[in-house]
Amino acid sequence: MSDSRRIATVSQINNYIKALLDQMPVLQNIWIKGEISNFKRHSSGHLYLTLKDGGAVLKAVMFRNAAANLKFDPADGTKVLARGRISVYEAGGQYQMYIEEMEADGLGDLYAKFEALKKQLSEEGLFDEDRKKPIPKFPETIGIVTSPTGAAIRDMINVIKRRCPMVKVIIYPCLVQGENAAQSIAAGIKYFNENKKVDVIISGRGGGSIEDLWAFNEEITARSVVASEIPVISAVGHEVDFTICDFVADLRAPTPSAAAELAVPDILELRKFTDTAKLRMATLLRNKLDAQVKHFELLSSRSSLRQFDRVLSDKAQTIDALYDRCVLSYKNNTDSLNEKFKALCGKLSALSPIAIFERGYCSAQKGGKTISSISQIEEGDNISLRLTDGEIDCSVNQRRSLI
Repeated sequence: MSDSRRIATVSQINNYIKALLDQMPVLQNIWIKGEISNFKRHSSGHLYLTLKDGGAVLKAVMFRNAAANLKFDPADGTKVLARGRISVYEAGGQYQMYIEEMEADGLGDLYAKFEALKKQLSEEGLFDEDRKKPIPKFPETIGIVTSPTGAAIRDMINVIKRRCPMVKVIIYPCLVQGENAAQSIAAGIKYFNENKKVDVIISGRGGGSIEDLWAFNEEITARSVVASEIPVISAVGHEVDFTICDFVADLRAPTPSAAAELAVPDILELRKFTDTAKLRMATLLRNKLDAQVKHFELLSSRSSLRQFDRVLSDKAQTIDALYDRCVLSYKNNTDSLNEKFKALCGKLSALSPIAIFERGYCSAQKGGKTISSISQIEEGDNISLRLTDGEIDCSVNQRRSLI
């Protein structure tokens, strides 16, 4: 008795369903709105995730080449718009979305606001180079408007300390993302302008999504940079990130570390330059004097001037004495300046907040504000202690007055 049943393998069924979905045009280039969950970034660079809404979930994958073009950092809970195709992963027996393009939901509105403000300020002439102020070559004090806890401030301080340790750094701690961040940044720029204690201002933060960097795209932030009488260097995000503040600032740095390099000179390079200049000056002076001596020798050899041999000899000796005095005076002045320079370096280093931390002291803060008196804290308050290599969160159990 023959078996008339139609029997198919699992692979055949999955292949058949895949072919059906692949032939449906409506599923080949479709936009889907949802919230990311079960997000995983594989070591291969591929992204695996689930898109969900209030009633269903959809498995999805975004391969490395497509993921490289993302303008934001996807994470669980992020609402997105995803474009791609629906097909079947045969080995797993599940249908899923193969994402080719993805953007944060509402990102289009942010880009529209960005372009509108950019156009408005450009038409006002605020991007023009002729209105921008030069950055001082040898600043004594740098003001930094940024978060006091991010990696950006550590990078900037390290670069400044390495390149020019005698430069003083004043930090204005502010919010760099989220609600009220734009007002906080603008307040920092205004503070430095009112106190006139710095020669240049660096305003910025590390990289992030367009939402993370949005405070630097707000009109209040941009206009505070424009209104600053002190030159402002904008250092927001990575090299590929551009904000409105970058366009209105007196100088745009691709990263916070690059901003620190642009703000201060490299003292090692300056020393090399002065050493080279000193050598060239001495060589030129010697050559000039040698030429004069030869000229006098030539004149003295003429018969009409032989009677002046003694005078010429005296002049040559005088020239040698003057040369020696010039060299000695130059050396004494150079040595004196070097000693003053070293003394100033020592004083500035002693005043550096980093040096104070290294001697065992620490800085206490409550709510982002420095504590200078026990009257500013109460028992039970949470405070943070800033050390040379990190911070400690503490709770106040008891306070004792020393006065």
